[in-house]
Amino acid sequence: MAGSGVLEVHLVDAKGLTGNDFLGEIGASYLDPRPSAVRRRRGRSSSISSAFLSCAGKIDPYVVVQYRSQERKSSVARDQGKNPSWNEVFKFQINSTAATGQHKLFLRLMDHDTFSRDDFLGEATINVTDLISLGMEHGTWEMSESKHRVVLADKTYHGEIRVSLTFTASAKAQDHAEQVGGWVHSFRQ
Repeated sequence: MAGSGVLEVHLVDAKGLTGNDFLGEIGASYLDPRPSAVRRRRGRSSSISSAFLSCAGKIDPYVVVQYRSQERKSSVARDQGKNPSWNEVFKFQINSTAATGQHKLFLRLMDHDTFSRDDFLGEATINVTDLISLGMEHGTWEMSESKHRVVLADKTYHGEIRVSLTFTASAKAQDHAEQVGGWVHSFRQ
Protein backbone atom coordinates (compact mmCIF):
# COMPACT_ATOMS: atom_id res chain seq x y z
CA MET A 1 0.00 0.00 0.00
CA ALA A 2 1.56 3.24 -1.12
CA GLY A 3 0.00 6.63 -0.81
CA SER A 4 -0.87 9.41 1.53
CA GLY A 5 -3.82 10.95 3.30
CA VAL A 6 -5.21 12.09 6.62
CA LEU A 7 -6.15 9.85 9.53
CA GLU A 8 -8.77 11.45 11.79
CA VAL A 9 -9.09 10.10 15.32
CA HIS A 10 -12.24 11.04 17.24
CA LEU A 11 -11.50 10.44 20.91
CA VAL A 12 -14.90 10.01 22.56
CA ASP A 13 -14.57 8.74 26.14
CA ALA A 14 -13.33 6.00 28.46
CA LYS A 15 -15.07 3.82 31.02
CA GLY A 16 -13.93 1.92 34.08
CA LEU A 17 -10.34 3.14 34.09
CA THR A 18 -8.38 1.66 36.93
CA GLY A 19 -5.26 3.16 38.33
CA ASN A 20 -3.78 4.36 41.52
CA ASP A 21 -3.11 8.03 41.98
CA PHE A 22 0.17 8.54 43.81
CA LEU A 23 -1.43 10.95 46.26
CA GLY A 24 -4.33 8.62 46.89
CA GLU A 25 -2.28 5.52 47.55
CA ILE A 26 0.90 6.73 49.18
CA GLY A 27 0.31 10.33 50.20
CA ALA A 28 -2.95 9.73 52.04
CA SER A 29 -1.37 6.97 54.10
CA TYR A 30 0.88 9.57 55.73
CA LEU A 31 -2.09 11.64 56.87
CA ASP A 32 -4.89 10.25 58.95
CA PRO A 33 -8.11 11.82 57.62
CA ARG A 34 -9.82 11.78 61.02
CA PRO A 35 -10.31 15.30 62.45
CA SER A 36 -8.41 14.41 65.63
CA ALA A 37 -5.33 13.57 63.60
CA VAL A 38 -5.22 16.87 61.72
CA ARG A 39 -3.07 19.38 63.53
CA ARG A 40 -4.95 22.34 64.81
CA ARG A 41 -3.54 25.79 65.28
CA ARG A 42 -5.63 28.36 67.07
CA GLY A 43 -8.78 26.29 66.54
CA ARG A 44 -8.41 25.82 62.75
CA SER A 45 -7.31 22.78 60.80
CA SER A 46 -4.28 23.08 58.58
CA SER A 47 -5.27 24.30 55.10
CA ILE A 48 -2.40 22.34 53.56
CA SER A 49 -3.65 19.10 55.09
CA SER A 50 -7.22 19.82 53.96
CA ALA A 51 -6.12 20.63 50.41
CA PHE A 52 -4.00 17.49 50.31
CA LEU A 53 -6.83 15.28 51.51
CA SER A 54 -9.33 16.77 49.06
CA CYS A 55 -7.23 15.80 46.02
CA ALA A 56 -6.06 12.41 47.29
CA GLY A 57 -7.23 9.45 45.22
CA LYS A 58 -8.70 11.32 42.23
CA ILE A 59 -7.50 10.69 38.71
CA ASP A 60 -7.43 13.36 36.01
CA PRO A 61 -6.99 11.34 32.81
CA TYR A 62 -5.70 12.45 29.44
CA VAL A 63 -4.67 10.55 26.32
CA VAL A 64 -1.50 10.67 24.25
CA VAL A 65 -2.44 9.51 20.73
CA GLN A 66 0.51 8.30 18.66
CA TYR A 67 0.84 7.25 15.03
CA ARG A 68 4.46 6.42 14.20
CA SER A 69 6.49 9.55 15.10
CA GLN A 70 3.46 11.88 15.35
CA GLU A 71 1.93 12.52 18.78
CA ARG A 72 -1.13 14.47 19.89
CA LYS A 73 -2.27 15.05 23.47
CA SER A 74 -5.87 15.40 24.60
CA SER A 75 -7.03 17.85 27.21
CA VAL A 76 -6.99 16.72 30.84
CA ALA A 77 -10.44 15.49 31.93
CA ARG A 78 -10.31 17.18 35.33
CA ASP A 79 -12.53 15.77 38.06
CA GLN A 80 -14.00 13.15 35.69
CA GLY A 81 -12.27 10.24 37.40
CA LYS A 82 -12.58 6.74 35.99
CA ASN A 83 -15.18 7.61 33.31
CA PRO A 84 -13.79 10.64 31.44
CA SER A 85 -15.22 12.21 28.30
CA TRP A 86 -13.16 14.19 25.76
CA ASN A 87 -15.01 14.42 22.42
CA GLU A 88 -11.85 15.66 20.65
CA VAL A 89 -10.59 15.09 17.10
CA PHE A 90 -6.93 14.64 16.16
CA LYS A 91 -5.49 14.51 12.64
CA PHE A 92 -2.40 12.66 11.47
CA GLN A 93 -0.69 12.99 8.11
CA ILE A 94 -0.12 9.56 6.58
CA ASN A 95 2.68 9.17 4.04
CA SER A 96 3.27 5.54 3.26
CA THR A 97 5.53 4.14 0.58
CA ALA A 98 5.69 0.65 2.05
CA ALA A 99 3.90 -2.01 0.01
CA THR A 100 3.35 -4.06 3.13
CA GLY A 101 3.50 -2.82 6.64
CA GLN A 102 1.58 -2.57 9.83
CA HIS A 103 -0.05 0.71 10.70
CA LYS A 104 -0.84 0.98 14.39
CA LEU A 105 -2.36 3.74 16.46
CA PHE A 106 -1.39 3.85 20.14
CA LEU A 107 -3.61 5.48 22.77
CA ARG A 108 -1.66 5.92 26.01
CA LEU A 109 -3.87 6.89 28.97
CA MET A 110 -2.23 8.95 31.66
CA ASP A 111 -3.24 10.50 34.98
CA HIS A 112 -2.22 14.15 35.30
CA ASP A 113 -0.57 14.86 38.63
CA THR A 114 0.35 18.31 39.88
CA PHE A 115 2.97 17.40 42.46
CA SER A 116 4.53 14.30 40.91
CA ARG A 117 5.21 12.59 37.59
CA ASP A 118 2.05 11.69 35.63
CA ASP A 119 0.93 8.09 36.17
CA PHE A 120 0.49 5.54 33.37
CA LEU A 121 -3.07 4.14 33.42
CA GLY A 122 -2.83 1.81 30.42
CA GLU A 123 -2.70 1.64 26.65
CA ALA A 124 -4.92 0.64 23.75
CA THR A 125 -3.52 -0.35 20.36
CA ILE A 126 -5.58 -0.13 17.18
CA ASN A 127 -4.39 -1.69 13.93
CA VAL A 128 -5.36 0.80 11.19
CA THR A 129 -3.76 -1.05 8.26
CA ASP A 130 -7.09 -2.18 6.77
CA LEU A 131 -8.68 1.22 7.35
CA ILE A 132 -5.87 2.93 5.41
CA SER A 133 -5.96 0.30 2.62
CA LEU A 134 -9.71 0.66 2.18
CA GLY A 135 -9.41 4.44 2.32
CA MET A 136 -6.77 4.36 -0.44
CA GLU A 137 -9.03 2.15 -2.53
CA HIS A 138 -12.32 4.03 -2.01
CA GLY A 139 -11.07 7.59 -1.34
CA THR A 140 -12.31 7.59 2.25
CA TRP A 141 -13.13 4.93 4.82
CA GLU A 142 -14.57 5.12 8.31
CA MET A 143 -14.46 2.91 11.36
CA SER A 144 -17.51 3.75 13.45
CA GLU A 145 -17.31 4.34 17.19
CA SER A 146 -16.00 1.26 18.93
CA LYS A 147 -14.58 0.26 22.30
CA HIS A 148 -10.98 -0.83 22.76
CA ARG A 149 -9.44 -2.51 25.78
CA VAL A 150 -7.06 -0.46 27.90
CA VAL A 151 -4.34 -2.77 29.19
CA LEU A 152 -0.99 -2.70 30.95
CA ALA A 153 2.18 -4.28 29.52
CA ASP A 154 1.19 -7.63 31.06
CA LYS A 155 -2.21 -7.38 29.24
CA THR A 156 -4.23 -6.94 32.44
CA TYR A 157 -7.50 -5.12 31.80
CA HIS A 158 -7.67 -1.51 33.04
CA GLY A 159 -10.84 -0.22 31.37
CA GLU A 160 -11.92 0.68 27.86
CA ILE A 161 -11.68 3.65 25.52
CA ARG A 162 -14.11 4.58 22.76
CA VAL A 163 -12.92 6.10 19.45
CA SER A 164 -13.96 6.40 15.81
CA LEU A 165 -11.54 6.68 12.90
CA THR A 166 -11.67 8.07 9.38
CA PHE A 167 -9.00 7.86 6.70
CA THR A 168 -9.20 10.14 3.66
CA ALA A 169 -6.80 9.49 0.75
CA SER A 170 -4.67 12.36 -0.52
CA ALA A 171 -6.96 13.40 -3.41
CA LYS A 172 -9.76 14.04 -0.91
CA ALA A 173 -7.35 15.03 1.85
CA GLN A 174 -6.57 18.40 0.28
CA ASP A 175 -9.24 20.12 2.37
CA HIS A 176 -7.88 18.54 5.55
CA ALA A 177 -4.23 19.36 4.82
CA GLU A 178 -4.56 23.00 5.87
CA GLN A 179 -5.58 21.88 9.34
CA VAL A 180 -2.75 19.35 9.58
CA GLY A 181 0.17 21.42 8.37
CA GLY A 182 -0.98 24.36 6.28
CA TRP A 183 1.33 23.64 3.33
CA VAL A 184 -1.46 23.13 0.74
CA HIS A 185 -2.75 26.69 1.05
CA SER A 186 0.51 28.15 -0.29
CA PHE A 187 0.23 26.13 -3.53
CA ARG A 188 -3.39 26.95 -4.38
CA GLN A 189 -4.19 29.43 -7.14
